[in-house]
Amino acid sequence: MPAGLEWGVTPEDPVLVWGGGAIGGTLAATWAQAGIPVHMVDVQAEHVQATRTTGLRIHGPVTEFVQIVPSFTPQELRGSYSTIVLAVKAQATEEAARMLAPHLKADGYVLSAQNGLNELALAQLLGAERTMGCFVNFGADWHGPGDILFGNRAAVVVGEIDGSVRERTRRMHALLQVFEPQAVLTDNIWGYLWGKLAYGAMLFATALTADSMSANFADPERFVAFDTVAREVMAVARARGVDPIGFNGFDPATFFPGASETGARASIAALAAFNAKTAKTHSGIYRDLAVRKRRTEVDPQIGVIGQLGREAGVPTPAIDRLVALIHDIEDGRRTLSRDTLQELIKACA
Repeated sequence: MPAGLEWGVTPEDPVLVWGGGAIGGTLAATWAQAGIPVHMVDVQAEHVQATRTTGLRIHGPVTEFVQIVPSFTPQELRGSYSTIVLAVKAQATEEAARMLAPHLKADGYVLSAQNGLNELALAQLLGAERTMGCFVNFGADWHGPGDILFGNRAAVVVGEIDGSVRERTRRMHALLQVFEPQAVLTDNIWGYLWGKLAYGAMLFATALTADSMSANFADPERFVAFDTVAREVMAVARARGVDPIGFNGFDPATFFPGASETGARASIAALAAFNAKTAKTHSGIYRDLAVRKRRTEVDPQIGVIGQLGREAGVPTPAIDRLVALIHDIEDGRRTLSRDTLQELIKACA
């Protein structure tokens, strides 16, 4: 059987990974190393040049290898593809969707391997039938052209946004199992995505300081901030009829309306323990603010929760304050510090 055929891809119709950063680059390099036909697109010309010539270096406690991946800038890309994996920052979703649309075959689909609820935007821009959902929680950081840290293994889930399970879903599941053998095929992808939104909101809170994720979660004085933002996310999810699902020790049910504080403390303690074991000590949000000095995904990933909450009649004052504090750091009005986190704690008290 030709390489890739069992996953629905061939050398003539390879997987296209759009966005070669932490998530997309790790996926593309792993698939290429396994002999699966894959192409990659990235807007950074230096990264593209390194990846297609000297190779993409994946390193860290999980694995170490260098893999050449056929790579292109958007302007260089030609042809059309049946399977496109979108792995750009959430705020770049709409622009990327417009750029990739001419390269998506009429019967093809886009898998959103991103953070947030980007499937909603993709369904509007490309059509619900051409959109597939994905949840990823593995730790990785883009360190520079051709250089990605793969910090730890974690949950990977795929599912159709309408809850069906089709042949194409099974094939994508098998493809993701090449990367993560424990990858899950689900009929409730929204449950996983909303579960991660609660975790994601907490990660944005950890990025208000320079402390590691684990150190933040382990500090009992900061519990109220993590607990409050997670409870607001879960309240919005429940109001929208979503049944959130847990992962990697995180139990969203402990933050449901009316859930006990004891369960929430245990869940956050589990997050402290989980993040203490990874080489990726800080979130990508922290790296955007402190290292790469660029704007974060806060509006499309976390700000949207406040918007959806208002539509559902659910107040989200802590989420709204968190978004404002992240903007203050982005715009230079505040620094990453305990004082900045204290402003969120005050809003949660």
